[in-house]
Amino acid sequence: MGAVFDLTGSDLAATLVFVSTMLPTFLATPIAGPAVDHFDRRRLMITVSMVQGGLALALLAVGPGRVWLAYVAQGSIAALAAFFAPASSSSIPNVVDPEDLPTATAMMSSTWGAMLAVGAGLGGVVAAVLGRRAAFIADAASFAIAAALVASVRRPTRSPGDPSDVHRRMRPVRDTRDALRFAWSNRPVLALMCSKMGFGLAAGLSGIVPVFALETFHAGDAGVGLLLAGRGAGALLGPLLARRYTASTGKILTACGAAALLYGGAYLLMPSVPALALVALVMVVAHSGGGAQWTLSTYGLQVATPDALRGRILAADLALVTLTMSLSSTTAGIVSGWAGPGTAMRILAAVSLAWGGVYLFSTRRLRLPERTPTV
Repeated sequence: MGAVFDLTGSDLAATLVFVSTMLPTFLATPIAGPAVDHFDRRRLMITVSMVQGGLALALLAVGPGRVWLAYVAQGSIAALAAFFAPASSSSIPNVVDPEDLPTATAMMSSTWGAMLAVGAGLGGVVAAVLGRRAAFIADAASFAIAAALVASVRRPTRSPGDPSDVHRRMRPVRDTRDALRFAWSNRPVLALMCSKMGFGLAAGLSGIVPVFALETFHAGDAGVGLLLAGRGAGALLGPLLARRYTASTGKILTACGAAALLYGGAYLLMPSVPALALVALVMVVAHSGGGAQWTLSTYGLQVATPDALRGRILAADLALVTLTMSLSSTTAGIVSGWAGPGTAMRILAAVSLAWGGVYLFSTRRLRLPERTPTV
C-alpha cells in the first residue's frame, strides 16, 4: 500500500490495494467452498500456499507504469485465500479433540494476530531499512513456510464418517445453494454469519489506518508498521478473551454484538489521539473486539455445521464479510480523499456502533440461556 501511495499520491488508489485483498475472495467463493468439501483439504492448502508465494514475488516488479501489477498480484493472493481459509477452519474440528476445539480456534485466531503484530512491525522495519523488495521476498517465504507446516499435519482433515462422496462431480452452483439453504433454515447459523458480515461494514477502518499514519503523522513505512502491529496485538488478545464466552450460543451472540460496540467506540476516539504510539494502543483495544468477534462467530459455525457442509458454510461466511469489507474500504477511501482520514474514521466508527446495537436487538430471542453452542 505504501508503494502505491508513493507512486500515485492518491488516498483512493492506496486504499484500493486493501480492497484488492478482499473482493476477489468473494468472487472466488462459489468455487472455493465446494472445493474445500470435495478435495483433500490438506493438499489443497499446500498447493494454494505455494502459488501464493509465487504471486508475492510478482510484487517485486511493481513500479512506475506497473502499478496495476500490485492489484493483480494482491487480488490473486486474496482469491486463493478463499480456498485456504475455509479449508483451514473446516479442518480444525477434525484434527483436535472436541473438548479442545474452543481453545484451538482461539489459538488459531491469536496466532494470526501474533503473526500480524510481529510481521507488520518487522515488515515496517525491513521496508524502511532494507527496502520494500526485501519485505516482498520475506512475504513470499512466509507462504512456503505455511505450506511446510500444513504438510506436517498427520491427522485427517476430513471426518472419517463424512457422508459426502469426494469422487462425485463438483457442481459449484448446486453445492453452494445447498449450503445456503442449510444456513437459511438454521437461524443461529444465519445469525453467526450475519455477525461477521455486519462487522465488515465498518472494517474499512483498517484500510484507512496506513493513510492516517502517512498523512496525519507523516510516519512513513515504520509508522504504518507500528499501527498494523497494534492491530495484530489486538487480534492476538481478542481471541484469548473470547474463549470464556463459548459455553452457549447466547453468550457467543452477545459477545459478538458487544465486540462491534467496542470496535466502533475505539475507532471513534482515534482521530482525537495526539500521538502515534497512543493511536497504536487504541488499535489494540479496537481489534481485541474485532478478534473476539471473528473467533466466536467462526467457532459457532464450526460446531453448528456438519463436516460435509462446513467448507461451504465457512467459505460463504468469508465471502459475505469480504464483500462488506470491500464496500466499506472503497467508501472509506473516497471519504478520506474528500474529507480526510479522520472524518472517514468517525463515519465508519458510527456504523460499527449502530450495527452492534441492531445486532444485539435482533438476536435477543436467540440469546436465551437454554441455547447451546451446538445448536
